[in-house]
Amino acid sequence: MAKVYEFLATGFEEIEALAPVDILRRGGIEVKTVSVTGSEFVESSHGVTVKADLVFTRPEDYADADLLLLPGGMPGSTNLNAHEGVRAALVAQNARGARIGAICAAPMVLGSLGLLEGRKATCSPGFEKYLTGATYTAELFEEDGNITTGEGPAATLPYAYHLLSYFVSGQTVADLQMKMQYAHLMGWQ
Repeated sequence: MAKVYEFLATGFEEIEALAPVDILRRGGIEVKTVSVTGSEFVESSHGVTVKADLVFTRPEDYADADLLLLPGGMPGSTNLNAHEGVRAALVAQNARGARIGAICAAPMVLGSLGLLEGRKATCSPGFEKYLTGATYTAELFEEDGNITTGEGPAATLPYAYHLLSYFVSGQTVADLQMKMQYAHLMGWQ
């Protein structure tokens, strides 16, 4: 079974953090939220406190990840970027060619690490200046190699379904989109 870790820092964007966890778990993927605050509790950008599954330990403890996720939000993305352990885990994940996802402002972390050099990427408008070396596409989500970036809150559902498609069949994704009324929202039914 695929294993996913999502890093949560104070100031994360709720929908960008929790919708991918929800969709991936509904799709049968093991997802663990990881607080980088030193406590299992993390406050979002809008004052919602969530209890993470784990508290960050050492970067090498996430070496078994099939996917590492970074939700956006401010100052959550800045806080993720300042966390040396998260940065080390991302560099190691990329060196293995394993998947990384970042949405909204969080692609700035990947840009600051040089992981977007020569790649296409998207982010929340206004943060493209932090995508060092990337070609900014302004798409809802963008996949280039092992890195998938998302634009922002409204892009969270298509981004999350795309992430799920890495681990399950297209039919499983389509079935979940039907069950969650996403297909109806998109006018597919």
